[in-house]
Amino acid sequence: MPGDLQSVSIPLWIMAVVSVLQALLLIGIGVGGYLVYSRVMTLVNDLERRQIAPLREKADAIMADVKAITARVSQQTERVDHAITGTIDRVDDTAARVRAGVHDRVNQAVGVVRGVRAVIMSLLHRESHA
Repeated sequence: MPGDLQSVSIPLWIMAVVSVLQALLLIGIGVGGYLVYSRVMTLVNDLERRQIAPLREKADAIMADVKAITARVSQQTERVDHAITGTIDRVDDTAARVRAGVHDRVNQAVGVVRGVRAVIMSLLHRESHA
């Protein structure tokens, strides 16, 4: 039996050593992964600080300018709309006054023409009876 124990113990020792090596390898991979992650995050933070932050500031400044211009355009649009509305109202009022004035004068002219016609008809009618 002693021979049997020895023949079994060598593969067990080999498996134990391989398991320890695997554990050390996994720990090494974990430490290496953490170091790579740490370096990448440092690089990303540095890149953000040097490249992205100035771009963000410029973009924010541009957005502030766009908002100011939009507000000014909106204000000017309201002013123009108010001016156009007022002008259209005045034009409508003037057109109504002109229409009323022309209508009164035309009515007066028509009245005069009807009066002259009536006189002419009256004179012609008298001459035809006489």
